[in-house]
Amino acid sequence: MASIRSFMESHFLHFNSGETLRAAKAYEAHITSGGKMFLTLAGAASTGRIGRILSRMIRQGKIHGICCTGANLEEDVMSLFASDDYEPLPNYRDLTPGDEQSLYERGINRVTDVGIPETVMRELEGRLHVAWQQACDDDVRLMPHEFLWQVLDEPDIEARFQTDSTDSWVLAAKECGVPIWVPGWEDSTTGNMFAAHVFQGRLPHHQCVATGTEQMQRLMSWYLENHGMTEAAPSMGFFQIGGGIAGDFPICAVPALIQDAKLDVPKWGYFCQIGDAQASYGGYSGAPPNEKITWGKLGADTPRFMIHSDATIVAPLVFGYVLGD
Repeated sequence: MASIRSFMESHFLHFNSGETLRAAKAYEAHITSGGKMFLTLAGAASTGRIGRILSRMIRQGKIHGICCTGANLEEDVMSLFASDDYEPLPNYRDLTPGDEQSLYERGINRVTDVGIPETVMRELEGRLHVAWQQACDDDVRLMPHEFLWQVLDEPDIEARFQTDSTDSWVLAAKECGVPIWVPGWEDSTTGNMFAAHVFQGRLPHHQCVATGTEQMQRLMSWYLENHGMTEAAPSMGFFQIGGGIAGDFPICAVPALIQDAKLDVPKWGYFCQIGDAQASYGGYSGAPPNEKITWGKLGADTPRFMIHSDATIVAPLVFGYVLGD
């Protein structure tokens, strides 16, 4: 049977497919030479079940740190709890406003062709409230993902799983000790829930969750400890799925260290982005890799790749290549 690797090497020769193969080969070379890789997740990657292959990347030591939106963090765990209850909506393009209203009234939240039941969100809310309250009582401040890791540590939790636990990238990160950063966490279902709990007086304050600047400080410290710029290993690589805050927040850790903290650290040693945004619109998500050189994020000699395509198609192919599938 032909492998993903051989298929790509035979047919991914030019344009976006050629860029995909070049990025995959460079990713493999970076890891083989002793480098580490930082991953960013935007959009609805977890809803699209990226965890099925991303969990393998984590467990095989191909991913060493992650930054994602709050939605990607929580939706990976939600699918663990309720994958059987999700509603497939393959004809989503044909839905009328009335159809959408009917989904809302049934407690189904649509993400393109997937309907997520409100019930799983409320179950997760109840479990998280216990963790949030305990942190407030203990006067500790945790990162958003650490609360979900506590939920996944509950003794009865595996009995609640409706899908193979190996499909969860959040669980894989927990088991392998891969840290997660979640900037802008308030822009998510669980972030909204947390704010509502404080608003209602069910939680005493906001201080149990680390702020964005605290998260940046922790990322800067982590980069100093893990960049691996030695004669034997290149500096940390950066693999970006989508754009937005999930990508822009972590990549800024390097110029913050160099330009603001006045420290001599290496820039990101590999860069690849998969996205559909265009540079002509002026947004960060469409900025080409060479623009990042001017901000001190990448060096002129950093291997750089920009794949204009659908990340739900391309990312599994790159991961499959790196995994040797």
